[in-house]
Amino acid sequence: MITIQVDGRSLDVEAGTSLLHALEDAGVEVPHQCDDRRLAPAGVCRLCTVELAGVTHPVTSCTTPVSAGMVVRTRSPALDQHRALHERMLAQRPPDDATLKDDSHPYLSVDMSRCVACLRCVRICADVQGQFVWHTEGRGAELRVVLDHGQRLLDSSCVSCGACADTCPTGAIVDKTRLRLGAATHVTRTTCPYCGTGCEMDVGARDGQLVSSTPALDSPVNKGHLCVKGRYAFEFVHDRERITEPMLRDARGWRRVTWDEALDFVAQELLRLRQEHGPDSVGVLGSARATNEDNYVTQKLARLALGTNNVDCCARVCHGPTAAAMSTMLGTGAATNSYADIERTRLMLVCGANPTESHPIVGARIKQAARHGAELIVIDPRRTELARLARFHLRLRAGSNVPLLHALAHVIVNEGLVNREFIAERVTDLAAFQQFIATFSPEATATLTGVEPELVRAAARAYAQAGPAMIFHGLGVTEHTQGTEGVECLVNLALLTGNFGKPGSGVNPLRGQNNVQGAAHMGCEPSHLTGYADLTTAAPKFAAVWGAELPPHAGLNMLRMVDAAGDGRLRGLIAVGYDVGLTNPDMNHTLAALERLELLVVQDLFMTATARASANVFLPACSSFEKDGTFMTSERRVQRVRRALDPIGNSRPDWQIVCSLAARLGHAREFAFESAEQIWEEVRRVWPAGAGISYRRLERGGLQWPCPTDDHPGTPILHLNGFAKQPRAALALVPYVPTTERTDQQFPMTLITGRSLYQFNAGTMTMHTPNRQLRPQDLLEVCAEDAAALGLPHGSPVRIVSRWGEATLPLQVTDRVSRGEVFATFHTLKAQLNRVTSPHRDRVVDSPEYKVTAVRLEAARPLP
Repeated sequence: MITIQVDGRSLDVEAGTSLLHALEDAGVEVPHQCDDRRLAPAGVCRLCTVELAGVTHPVTSCTTPVSAGMVVRTRSPALDQHRALHERMLAQRPPDDATLKDDSHPYLSVDMSRCVACLRCVRICADVQGQFVWHTEGRGAELRVVLDHGQRLLDSSCVSCGACADTCPTGAIVDKTRLRLGAATHVTRTTCPYCGTGCEMDVGARDGQLVSSTPALDSPVNKGHLCVKGRYAFEFVHDRERITEPMLRDARGWRRVTWDEALDFVAQELLRLRQEHGPDSVGVLGSARATNEDNYVTQKLARLALGTNNVDCCARVCHGPTAAAMSTMLGTGAATNSYADIERTRLMLVCGANPTESHPIVGARIKQAARHGAELIVIDPRRTELARLARFHLRLRAGSNVPLLHALAHVIVNEGLVNREFIAERVTDLAAFQQFIATFSPEATATLTGVEPELVRAAARAYAQAGPAMIFHGLGVTEHTQGTEGVECLVNLALLTGNFGKPGSGVNPLRGQNNVQGAAHMGCEPSHLTGYADLTTAAPKFAAVWGAELPPHAGLNMLRMVDAAGDGRLRGLIAVGYDVGLTNPDMNHTLAALERLELLVVQDLFMTATARASANVFLPACSSFEKDGTFMTSERRVQRVRRALDPIGNSRPDWQIVCSLAARLGHAREFAFESAEQIWEEVRRVWPAGAGISYRRLERGGLQWPCPTDDHPGTPILHLNGFAKQPRAALALVPYVPTTERTDQQFPMTLITGRSLYQFNAGTMTMHTPNRQLRPQDLLEVCAEDAAALGLPHGSPVRIVSRWGEATLPLQVTDRVSRGEVFATFHTLKAQLNRVTSPHRDRVVDSPEYKVTAVRLEAARPLP
């Protein structure tokens, strides 16, 4: 702290801040219009001028840093006259012209007759989001803010993040939700329910309805920014299709029942199945959308109340390979570093991930880091937004991750680019690895990968020599038959170059759903308990806490539960917040298997595809806005989820539903929790690495595990001096085993599936918001050459046919995909794209191979 004099009194202010912010923090009001703490000061409006002793002319306080002993005057006749002049200039708005108004966007209303040219929208779009939608034209009094192209915001390159409306001081750009729903009467800090980034936000409510969501300015995760889903896609909570009453289905269809009737029926059926077919005749699926507390009691229900380890979650289909690979090689199956390292690294290697659409806030931070000098390598079959910005885009053929990553390692080893000091201290088996990797030169692998050898060599040199370099990866690595082994190859690269245990380095998975890391980590996994503890060794500790023995053998994962349902071994299934019927690959097989179940309980917000197909019980759950708890982000950060409004209708928090069911199964004592915090306290007892993470400490923000004690600060970077289970890590010798899913004359093209910005996963939430106006349906991306060769025009309906099924989508001609490859999203129920995807699975953990399906395209009838 330093001391300055302001209007005749002494103030202690924070060193290093701008004078304007120091004055604001001290409660001294200074008029200003162009300042936003998320932006570098610009001094555009000049309203914040003050007088400094020893300085001839007034200075803009936003651009002036404080210094010890500074003497400041904020009010004087000269300053009043100066500010009045500038206020009159700012008030000279354009005439109230209808051509300056734009109501095309579902979330944003534009009226440039209100614009005072403070340029906050221009700067926040460029310097925070990195989208450059807003520009200026003209000079002086003729200066105007305009769009990058087109006359309508909806036709521009806008990604609907809302930052411009958030910063606009005059209402020239304003949130329509604010106009339509009114101002909030109370605000609650919580965590976003969408991707695994974990953005914190302030949710506003009014008269029992959510009306706003704004970014938390002090969050280390999102730093005052949100994407379109976090800021706007909250109205699903109040959608009229929301199921808010328990329901049972019989031969006549669905009927509403009381909670007692629904839960009694489920308990009776579960007890019957256990008695007739044994405890392993039932299974439970946790939810990546639910809280840690919800998932903890869900896996406890399976193991203690039902007596089975048949419990899993959707980490199985996305990040199971990452957890397995990194746990095996490093001892911990989670991100090694933090988002804060994006601003510290010198190079980012983004492999099989499209963060500007799937993790937009992380994507924006990566874009800004690249703008400020960090190098960028992108490994992806598609030309994504980051690929266009990258110095190196390794546009590999789908399914060739392992040989390409081996080719990078080959260059690093054979050109002497390894970090010898790090390897000597912390890596084993270099000689064996060097012998193994010798056959994977860029030239030898080029026919498999389709990537020019010199491009591979240049990228390998850049990664090895940047120091530090940071790897991000996503489902484009994990959703393959060699998904686990692909992650091992990434770990090899970081080990070879010494990119562990320091800022700006590491291997960092971008988790798909908001709590997929937490769901698996809480024990919704058939061979691991809470904390990813091994079932066989950790079971005695859990038994001591629970007061009951656990089933000794590993259970079935989700894919194997579906298989078991298909052949009659699994008779009952509880699906908590997981639409397996829509999201599983080889959808026809999944739906047929679910039809054979004697009991299928769906616990969710909406009537999902799984529920429609074959459920006989529907239990209405709350959204995260209606309950308390915690989520766990991609960077191992545990954050609070806080109830912003009462449960809608007769819905209940997942943990309460699960505990009520457990009581009916004879385990009321072990599930006698009265709050989410009580559940979390038990989590702390069984999870040593999280023992220091209390709700009290989380009131001040999130904490990253390991955090073993109440005074531990959390761990932003793992593996500082050694690895979790040993001081040294072994390099993985991964053979290349091509997928059996091959193109041929009948199925000549490769389908890749993935996500889009405006929709989320199965669309359970986003398809019940105005986001559906921005992305109303799934599309099939095809390059112009393939579309022309097939005689398929842009926008025409196309039938996608594989060996496993078919689906129909509108065609989108684009340069994002290469010849012979097509891409589609899977967000809409109508499309049912997963009828096309194959049954092939990862060789280690059974994750599905969504990224490689051989298909052919045919003209189809117009879509209904």
